[in-house]
Amino acid sequence: MDGQVDLVGGYYDAGDHVKFGLPMAFTVTMLSWSLLEYGADVTAAGELPHALEAIKWGTDYFIKAHTKPHELWAEVGDGDTDHYCWQRPEDMTTSRQAYKVDRDRPGSDVAGETAAAMAAASIVFRDANPHYAHLLLHHAQQLFEFADKYRGKYDSSIAEVKSYYASVSGYHDELLWAALWLHRATGRAAYLDYVVDNADEFGGTGWAITEFSWDVKYAGVQILAARLLMRGEHEERHRETLEKYKEKAEHYVCACMGRNAAGGADANVERSPGGMLYVRQWNNMQYVTNAAFLLSAYSGYLAAAGDGEGVASCAGGGSADAGEVFALARSQVDYVLGSNPRGMSYLVGYGERFPARVHHRAASIVPYKDSKEFIGCAQGFDDWFGRRGANPNVVVGAIVGGPDRRDRFRDDRENYMQTEACTYNTAPMVGMFAMLNRLSRHESPSTTSSPEMGLSVNR
Repeated sequence: MDGQVDLVGGYYDAGDHVKFGLPMAFTVTMLSWSLLEYGADVTAAGELPHALEAIKWGTDYFIKAHTKPHELWAEVGDGDTDHYCWQRPEDMTTSRQAYKVDRDRPGSDVAGETAAAMAAASIVFRDANPHYAHLLLHHAQQLFEFADKYRGKYDSSIAEVKSYYASVSGYHDELLWAALWLHRATGRAAYLDYVVDNADEFGGTGWAITEFSWDVKYAGVQILAARLLMRGEHEERHRETLEKYKEKAEHYVCACMGRNAAGGADANVERSPGGMLYVRQWNNMQYVTNAAFLLSAYSGYLAAAGDGEGVASCAGGGSADAGEVFALARSQVDYVLGSNPRGMSYLVGYGERFPARVHHRAASIVPYKDSKEFIGCAQGFDDWFGRRGANPNVVVGAIVGGPDRRDRFRDDRENYMQTEACTYNTAPMVGMFAMLNRLSRHESPSTTSSPEMGLSVNR
């Protein structure tokens, strides 16, 4: 709460008690995209109501946080004071100060990502809850207009976020990302015109990227743009620029495959000895799960493109067909679930061996229902954080930061680079798990990841 603004709800980013708007919005965008790609599989698994509930929990919060057309509350709590304490959320004594972006203190990245999340979610809810879908689209359009008209990085307006979720890539990728999702939600050519007209200036057709994350959206932008090209959902005036987006999309795909022969040492993604895509030391698993999703989705677009179009072209020659791209996506998911040198599942609660000491306050302290005795700020460190035993609560479904570049992993609460779980690690996996569950039941591999496997909505 901040004054008269109701900011109850939403998600913490990870194991702490701060609501960071940028990664939260990205989580909701990826959950929504998961359903648009693999909604039929999620439904068949009996999990559609849960997936819709998870998305709506986030979008309900964004509706509350978007208090005026040009005002968005982008953070609740601050990392500095939060990290001094180790408490259950029920006992929380840390600051609930809220921070916003507006016309005077812009935040095009957080406003753009929130617009993308609400636009993507509006497509998901179109059949099940048309009124809610319309409300989400209204907010998405207002937020995009705000993000575009009052441009600036949100970490320049909210200093408290700089040490935790700084916008390293800037806001141009979020503006393109939001415009593409709004185009998909509305079908309006003006949004695609925006993506085409700003392609060069905003780096959409310039950046050859080897990662996709809550901060760096370019690969996602490029793959969504390539999808429009491959499906013919564009006008002739868009074609030339969309071809350039597709070239960069395939640079990302080929980088993950390790097949870019041009572009120097950084043109491909490193692999661990066990085959895991490795981008950087801190929470590497986010890059693995996001890559697995993008690769799987793109393999579906390639497969649907048919003769002559179903192959990704790599920089400096070489190629990768739809089957090969999907095989890499699947291998990354298998790695997460335990097909790795340690035989460790990095999905908490799954398999015979999974992280037992996740860096997560609520998981690591006795549940409130078992002990209502107040646990103070420092008391949590003294009594619970340093315990050698397993957490008393299992955060089922959480995906931790994961191993290092040599497949090494230390299951220790203090090792937050590897044992902290984040919402945006799991979000891209929801649809993937459902789709792979179907494949594991020996259904026809020819429908491996068709882009038509989504919800029965007008996408």
